[in-house]
Amino acid sequence: MSKKSFYGLLIAFFMPLACYLWLKSASENAVAMPRHYLLDTVIEQVVDGKQKSDSIWHKTKNIHLVNQLGDSVSIYDQQGKIIILDLFFTSCGSICPKLTNNMSKLQASFSKGGDVRNRIDTSIVQFMSISVDPVRDSVPVLRAYANKMGVVSDNWWLLTGNRDSIYKFAFEELKVDKFSQEPISPDFVHTSRFILIDKKMQVRGYYGGLDSASLLKLAKDVGYLMLEKDKTKKNEVFQQIIDLSWLWLLIVLMVSGFVYYFNTKFNKTK
Repeated sequence: MSKKSFYGLLIAFFMPLACYLWLKSASENAVAMPRHYLLDTVIEQVVDGKQKSDSIWHKTKNIHLVNQLGDSVSIYDQQGKIIILDLFFTSCGSICPKLTNNMSKLQASFSKGGDVRNRIDTSIVQFMSISVDPVRDSVPVLRAYANKMGVVSDNWWLLTGNRDSIYKFAFEELKVDKFSQEPISPDFVHTSRFILIDKKMQVRGYYGGLDSASLLKLAKDVGYLMLEKDKTKKNEVFQQIIDLSWLWLLIVLMVSGFVYYFNTKFNKTK
């Protein structure tokens, strides 16, 4: 093979690959991913002679509760899913019915189309509404409320349990008192915030549950989190390249075309 053919082969092979990597990097940088909110600590360490900081974000601890179907569940049952969570109580006559209606609209937005009761995509998002009045909100009460409000239980839990555990979870794990739109009493958690928790059980956003613009942002942020890459996985970019069989087919065709072109041109010059 001549030098020209060899150089053509290199160009044909590496140019599409370089373009793909550049476009991938540019697209990731262009997306404003939902930020982390709860910082546990910052670790300072020396890597390759350089001082680097590594943020350790708070991982929401598990909590065991009972849903409207009478099933004992925990939020860790849903690892690998994105969680949208709010706090409510069934006897609330002010914001809670509106929050429930808006949660229902969010749930419908992740349906596959058609009848929402039959077409919910349960693999993406888990919705949770935790009662802050669990003494009165027993399982039968939650079930009746769910039926009244048209709650689709496929991936939406109305939850009750130990009051102290729920309040400790709300204040210590979700930090709702710091990010609520309303002042919150330590004796009664009443907030209109929807809380977004990612697949690693880390809080990634607080949204106004009564604000349509905020809820639209929440839906978009769920989409971004679905695309978020796990930075702990090694060689992820190269694995994606391997998986893109269509790209490699295109590369092979381009390589073949370049080789054929240079060989033909070389033979004509002889």
